[in-house]
Amino acid sequence: MTIPMSSLETRAPWAVVEQLNDVMRQWLGNDWRSQVTTYLVTRPLAILLLVVAAFVFRWFLHRLIDRLVRRAAEGLPSPVLRRHPEPGEHPTSPLSGRRVQRAETMGSLLKSVTSIVIFTVLAITVIAELGYPVGPLIASAGIVGVALGFGAQSLVKDFLSGVFMIFEDQYGVGDVVDVGEASGTVEAVGLRVTRLRDVEGTVWHVRNGEILRVGNKSQNWARTVLDIPVGLDQDLQRVQDVLQQVAHDLWVDEDFNGVIIEEPEVWGVEDLTPNWMVVRVTLKTAPLEQWAVAREMRRRVKLRFDHEGIDLARPLTVASVPQP
Repeated sequence: MTIPMSSLETRAPWAVVEQLNDVMRQWLGNDWRSQVTTYLVTRPLAILLLVVAAFVFRWFLHRLIDRLVRRAAEGLPSPVLRRHPEPGEHPTSPLSGRRVQRAETMGSLLKSVTSIVIFTVLAITVIAELGYPVGPLIASAGIVGVALGFGAQSLVKDFLSGVFMIFEDQYGVGDVVDVGEASGTVEAVGLRVTRLRDVEGTVWHVRNGEILRVGNKSQNWARTVLDIPVGLDQDLQRVQDVLQQVAHDLWVDEDFNGVIIEEPEVWGVEDLTPNWMVVRVTLKTAPLEQWAVAREMRRRVKLRFDHEGIDLARPLTVASVPQP
């Protein structure tokens, strides 16, 4: 409906206002003032308050998660990795960095989940505040979610497996693990894929959902196990005493302080054959140090056996059979 300008100019101001009231009443009905107030003041203010409340709640949850992560990262590790802790000193270990990384990863995951949930609820609430029905939207989202769940089952499986692997601390960056098809040093732990590098330098990308078992060779502590074969004609007690002395000398060596974390043990005869006997000696070490300790122990055993005149087992030579 249009209003002639000449008519507006000749009427009194209150007549013009009355004419505008009639026009708005024809467009919006008798309660047009309340509708205008609702669209221009009430709803924008309500939406603004919802947005502010969502961001404040998100900030509060993120602060709470940061506090939990900080407390988890500062927790004291097991004291088995320190041989001689000083009085009043908090024990430290190589696991501290791993613990911090695990806590930060879980904190980042929790922050992402809380942000997604808060902003999703905010979007649905704003749509409802604008007067649009949210029932069909929620139903459509549910149908789409079910379809995506069926179509991306492996992706969901990988994601959930990654979450539980990180939460349960099955392994971390720097660990040496065996996951079945591949083994090596962990270079990256993601929510979907774990990256390994084996001893030959090959990089393996393993989906978390395909990992059925994990053998971690570097969690908390490790053990060097050496089987020393010696001839049957050697004095067994003397061999064991020499091995115990060599292992003890390595244990008290300053270069291996903190590497070997318990007094070494000679377990005795592990195998007995018609040609030789095998004596086992074990050393409990810090994570990832078992191979260096084993190499040094073999070197010292060879030198000490040569000095003591103890012969290692030799394969029997087969006399040549004369040809007919």
